[in-house]
Amino acid sequence: MEIGLVASPVNDSTVYVVLEDLGNGTRVWRETHEQRATEQAVIDDILAGKYRCPLRIVAFDAIEGWSLDVTREIAAKLLDAAGSQGRALGPAAWDFVERTTSAARPNDPSAGSSAADASA
Repeated sequence: MEIGLVASPVNDSTVYVVLEDLGNGTRVWRETHEQRATEQAVIDDILAGKYRCPLRIVAFDAIEGWSLDVTREIAAKLLDAAGSQGRALGPAAWDFVERTTSAARPNDPSAGSSAADASA
């Protein structure tokens, strides 16, 4: 007898996890609620300063059987989101963006730190 596996319908089975440096050589994959393991939630949390030092972001789909390092894509989306929403990137977000992209933090602190400033 042959048994077939059928995946349950899921709205979005892609999960995003963040590797964070806690200092003193300690790195952890941050625990998150299932509903907060989305791409948009990760972007929002980085913009809100909920990560002190995000290092890497990995997306995976256990149902489809794949994983992908999306660190650069998230950094680029942070700049886009900050620019389109007019939200400032905090120091940890800028550090993350600078480490993973060619974007540079604005030199003039009085100019603000939004993505629009960085693209000017």
